[in-house]
Amino acid sequence: MPKIINCSARLRNFVKEFGEDIFSCDNAVLFCKVCGVKVSAEKKYNIQQHIARGKHIQQLNIRNQQEKPKSQLLVTGMSMKSSFNEELCNVFLSANIPLTKLNIPTFRDFLHKHTKQIIPNESTLRKNYIDQCYTNTIIKIRDYVRNKNVWVSIDETTDVEGRYVANVIIGTLEVDNPGKIFLLNSEVLEKANHSTISKLFDRSLFILWPEGILHDNVLLFVSDAAPYMVKSGKSLQVLYSKMVHITCLAHGLHRVAEQIRINFPEINSLISNIKKVFLKAPYRINLFKNLAPGIPLPPEPIITRWGTWLNAVNYYCEHFLHIKNVILQLDSDDALAIKNAKKLVENPEIEENLIYIKSNFGFLATEITRLETSGMLLSESVCCIEKVKQQIKQALGKTGEMVTKKLDDVLNKNSGFKILTIISNILKGEKVLREELPEDLTCDDLIHYKFAPITSVDVERSFSKYKHILSDRRRKFLFENLKKVLIVQCNSDDID
Repeated sequence: MPKIINCSARLRNFVKEFGEDIFSCDNAVLFCKVCGVKVSAEKKYNIQQHIARGKHIQQLNIRNQQEKPKSQLLVTGMSMKSSFNEELCNVFLSANIPLTKLNIPTFRDFLHKHTKQIIPNESTLRKNYIDQCYTNTIIKIRDYVRNKNVWVSIDETTDVEGRYVANVIIGTLEVDNPGKIFLLNSEVLEKANHSTISKLFDRSLFILWPEGILHDNVLLFVSDAAPYMVKSGKSLQVLYSKMVHITCLAHGLHRVAEQIRINFPEINSLISNIKKVFLKAPYRINLFKNLAPGIPLPPEPIITRWGTWLNAVNYYCEHFLHIKNVILQLDSDDALAIKNAKKLVENPEIEENLIYIKSNFGFLATEITRLETSGMLLSESVCCIEKVKQQIKQALGKTGEMVTKKLDDVLNKNSGFKILTIISNILKGEKVLREELPEDLTCDDLIHYKFAPITSVDVERSFSKYKHILSDRRRKFLFENLKKVLIVQCNSDDID
């Protein structure tokens, strides 16, 4: 009966025969140290075939030419870890460069020429290093947040695949500076309700504090004003007794701006139709540039983007006569939008309404943009809202009354903002009634609200990066990998 050699013994024999500087093995796998890949070892011929390949010979020559001794690679299970590969992967993820770019020969040659390193394949980075980059990012976040108070912000969106995606942002509440902001988690929800949001909140903080959630270190929760978010905030305050829940004030002012838009349907129609007139119409654009030189093209506001409609109103009020002149030069038979736009620009009420909106509410877009600034003092944010209240109350007429009522409704429903206003007054040295503050908040806790945010704009920014990653060319992304890429990219600046 022929002698049977077990698998591990056979692999060790191959390593000795072909050189320990070329191959290594564990109990089941033979690795080529030169190429950084697994090699089939069913037959000796397979190994001989591998070392005769041009790629193996090229990589061997490169290694031999390097002056510095190559650091020993760590063989772990099925993969080999390299600090260069890890840093390369991290750079690609942070810069949103698809790993498949490594398959371009000229790019590989360029990297090798200037780094003198063996350039890994895309699959090597994807399988062996993305997880490590993600893990390192989470570890760095934990290290920075250790022993610090934090605020949390959650929002959800529907992506191009129809998934309910929720992102969780955390930020540190520090006394001497605005602190740092991190994307901690991103998950797909089966549905968006108070239960799924509450569970996501806890799961995310467990990522931050795996040894046990520090409930008293969570001082603020920022979300939109959706009913399920409000309900979730109330339920979470049972466990997070020091936490103040505030709904985003930028969202709130946007709802006020929506009330203005609803009250002026003809202005809305003017903006919409002129937007269509110049959309993908190079001849009309050239005519506009000739008839109105030095004036920018009409804006293309998006209703869901805060303040863009009011910015468009300000534009039309400033350049109305020039735009009217251009529209009247166009042929009404070319498009229905041109016909509608001509009727609107010849309506005398249009110009009057533009003047009214800009004079009474034109400032609102600027204040929304100001609130979007990260790292503002709480006192500055509160002053911004107070300024909006005072200026809107000065608006006369029925529309002014309706908009003022809308703003009052938005602020009255935001109980968290009332608490932050009291805290802001305390930080400014003013006398206040502290009965409305959470009982568990201490003097030291109140100090940490100095740079507390009142908007959820940082979550919105993370969704912008999410959509940029999930482009039409990258729709095969598994969500688990997409999540890791997103977290590495969003935190690349804040944790260095």
